[in-house]
Amino acid sequence: MVSIISTHKAQEKIAQDIRSIRLSKGLTQSGLADRSGVSLPTLRKFEQKGLISLESFLKLCMTLGCLEEVVNALESQSKGFSSIDEVLEDKKDKKPKRGWRK
Repeated sequence: MVSIISTHKAQEKIAQDIRSIRLSKGLTQSGLADRSGVSLPTLRKFEQKGLISLESFLKLCMTLGCLEEVVNALESQSKGFSSIDEVLEDKKDKKPKRGWRK
């Protein structure tokens, strides 16, 4: 699968979205930092550069009320079947349970 967005652009977009949610809730950076337990310098760095640890990111999401959305965004997309042929074809395409590449 080819991605049309770079990781840097994705980081910037996510940081902008979190900032927008913070502002829509009327929170200052300091207020969000206090409520979430994420340090103010970490929050500032995240909003400016998109750099943050996963744990801190999840704390921010939980405080802003979007944690479930973030977790569900990575859920496997189950597809509905319209025929028995699609079901049989899907069984052939089972995903491996272990990686084989180093």
